[in-house]
Amino acid sequence: MEQLSKNEIHLWFVFPDEIQDTTLLSEYQQVLSPEEKQQWQRFHFEKHRHLYLVARALVRAILSRYTAIPPKLLEFSKNKYGKPELMVPDSTISLCFNLSHTEGLIILGVTLNQKIGVDVEDTERKNISALELKKFFSSQEFDDLQNLSGKEQGIRFFDYWTLKESYIKACGMGLSLPLDQFSFHISGKGSLQISFAPALHDDPRRWQFWLLAPTVQHRAALSLQSDPGTEYKLLIRKATPLNSEQPFSCPILNTS
Repeated sequence: MEQLSKNEIHLWFVFPDEIQDTTLLSEYQQVLSPEEKQQWQRFHFEKHRHLYLVARALVRAILSRYTAIPPKLLEFSKNKYGKPELMVPDSTISLCFNLSHTEGLIILGVTLNQKIGVDVEDTERKNISALELKKFFSSQEFDDLQNLSGKEQGIRFFDYWTLKESYIKACGMGLSLPLDQFSFHISGKGSLQISFAPALHDDPRRWQFWLLAPTVQHRAALSLQSDPGTEYKLLIRKATPLNSEQPFSCPILNTS
């Protein structure tokens, strides 16, 4: 059974394009719930079906290790905003998790008791327009982006975007949380801070953040509603669900 301490965050990275073994993919299909199988079959493109299949297998295979419940028997509920939550009947374990995936990479974050959000983005996926900058960011973040150009602006866009996505995912409220009502402050010295508009009634001291570069193509961020004064440790591994795992070296660019 996988051990997880209260001051640990476990991050599991999967590179879905590396998983092509037909026997293993068949095992993944067997652990899906009927609803997941229906969703998997709805995808029109093979690459999207493959990404979904591997992602669901990752969630079930890894959470099974913390709960000792077989992957196929794990059950999930959703809060009123649609965020998935693990159902573990008659257990003192309060396991929190969050999943994110993009072209070429899947990330699963797992903690005990603390709200967690993860986001990963493919930085090569699209060009950025001025309209998008204004739509998705606070005025402070928009001004910061406007003062950058070219490649620097593109990198900072994804830094802000992954951080903001990870925060709203940790809150569990999705895009019902206004993106212009909170701002990230990225220091060149490696520190991260967040500030909130009064309407959000949130406290920066309740949160810790990490910005990561798992590959040259990807940016990722982690948000954790933390216990004040607790120093958290990241344990990062690369996994092939239901098959193998190994330590994974992932540069951490900024932390709060």
